[in-house]
Amino acid sequence: MALYNFKKIMVVPTSKEFIDITLSKTQRKTPTVVHKHYQIHRIRHFYMRKVKFTQQNYHDRLSQILTDFPKLDDIHPFYADLMNVLYDKDHYKLALGQINIAKNLIDNVSKDYVRLMKYGDSLYRCKQLKRAALGRMCTIMKRQKQSLEYLEQVRQHLSRLPTIDPNTRTLLLCGYPNVGKSSFINKVTRADVEVQPYAFTTKSLFVGHMDYKYLRWQVVDTPGILDHPLEERNTIEMQAITALAHLRSAVLYVMDVSEQCGQTLEQQLELFNNIRPLFANKPLLIVANKCDVKKISELTEEDQKIFADLTAEGISVIETSTLTEEGVMTVKTEACDKLLAHRVDGKMKGKKVHDVLNRLHLAVPAKRDEKARPPFIPEGARIGRKTMEVDAPKRKTERDLEVEMGDDYILDLQKYWDLMNQDEKYDVIPEIWEGHNIADYIDPEIMKEELKVKDEEMQEIRQLAKQIREKRKLKIVCSKEKDVHGPRLPRTVKKVERKTLEKEMGDLGLDMTGKDDSHYAVNARRSRSVGVAKKRKREESVVPTSRTRSQSNSRPPRDQSGVRDPKMAKKAKKLMKSQQKDMNRQGKKGEADRHVFDLKPKHLFSGKRKSGTNDHR
Repeated sequence: MALYNFKKIMVVPTSKEFIDITLSKTQRKTPTVVHKHYQIHRIRHFYMRKVKFTQQNYHDRLSQILTDFPKLDDIHPFYADLMNVLYDKDHYKLALGQINIAKNLIDNVSKDYVRLMKYGDSLYRCKQLKRAALGRMCTIMKRQKQSLEYLEQVRQHLSRLPTIDPNTRTLLLCGYPNVGKSSFINKVTRADVEVQPYAFTTKSLFVGHMDYKYLRWQVVDTPGILDHPLEERNTIEMQAITALAHLRSAVLYVMDVSEQCGQTLEQQLELFNNIRPLFANKPLLIVANKCDVKKISELTEEDQKIFADLTAEGISVIETSTLTEEGVMTVKTEACDKLLAHRVDGKMKGKKVHDVLNRLHLAVPAKRDEKARPPFIPEGARIGRKTMEVDAPKRKTERDLEVEMGDDYILDLQKYWDLMNQDEKYDVIPEIWEGHNIADYIDPEIMKEELKVKDEEMQEIRQLAKQIREKRKLKIVCSKEKDVHGPRLPRTVKKVERKTLEKEMGDLGLDMTGKDDSHYAVNARRSRSVGVAKKRKREESVVPTSRTRSQSNSRPPRDQSGVRDPKMAKKAKKLMKSQQKDMNRQGKKGEADRHVFDLKPKHLFSGKRKSGTNDHR
């Protein structure tokens, strides 16, 4: 029987999504351009290919759905019954049947229209046949809307179901709601099931895993069961019944001794007797929970008699408290041991054991005399055994010393060296090169000599650096004495006329007569003469000194060169402006401006507008 991994089932799209995906893929993956002047066989082939491609797409996707979803006849009866309880197997089979019928209908439609297309005598007729074929396929898919939606809901729920292995070692918890089943599974395993002080907190099956005797065990927590006929039980309770009926497990029937769950001990016993047929051929254990509130010894004689009768029938009764964890490990150990023993007994009763035993033969030699012949144990093995038995103090390892000393520990492996003279352990090991000890060729004073040489070199470098610094200082002094440029005025200073300067100084009481040879007067004369020389124009008769200058004078502007007349110049200017328009528009565009990058994606729009519809799916 196949065990399914329900989490790997492919997502089931809605009918509209199905159609969109398939038609879009057909448009992208098949040729899109055909002309009426093509030969007729080429036109037929073009449209046939589209029909066949669409049919193949539908076929592949629907086949994938049919293979992904589990078949109730192939899977374990536990999963088959659980799916019947949760999803109603008739509805489930009907939905899958509808999908299978749709797949076959689409295949037939494709076959029929491809046959008709072979006789298409024009592009128009072939195109209409293709439209009719794709339209019929889409109509078939639209009719599967409800089936596809139902299967998607089933897929989502299946993927959330816990992974329960029906054949592995299992402990199954059952009983009335709110008796402490979920608290028990939380204590025993790594599961984290919600625990609340009201009934039906657990609405579905929960699985936890634990280890016992180096084996993996699963513990299944079932929803609470109420005591009424099977026909009246709801979906939540039926999950627990399904698990009890089909899982090969040890059953732990949890009872609330304190009666805080709202049910008396008599009612709990009645439910136990009611579902007892489901416990047939399974190890059974009764867990008397909440003993921290009330112990069995504190109950009335009638209630104590209930547990005494169960014990007399050979059913183990163990008091536990999930609050204080009293007895929890005892229950786990006893339940696991019982189930292991039960599984071994089952295997011993089977035919396989006899087949194996028939192949095995245990030879037991007969005694030939009374002489004792003890087994031979080598001397080394005896000494090893003695050292194991004697509690002699063991030698401390380096790791022990590291833990003991902490940060003060230093790894010293030389102390373990086995030398004739123990004092030589920490001697420096000589380095040997080509059979000679390198230490014999090393001058002990060499380091001092090297330092001396380095000091001499450094003194020379310092002397040179001192000379360079002195020379730089001398150069700076010389450049200051020259001072060719004189003091530089800032750009904002205005030129002061000689007359203005003399007038201002005269007003302040200075004698400004006979100052023609003064510094400011000489400077003013010099600057005026330079300015005049600069402004003087070149006479026309003089030959131009620079070739480029003469060329630039004779060359017309770029917008006029090569232009025949003003009319042509106007046309050139107009063309230039029109070319510049796009660049100007780009220049004005900002980040916030809306821009559609691709107005018409080709695979969605090409070849769709001529057939008289404006619907782009």
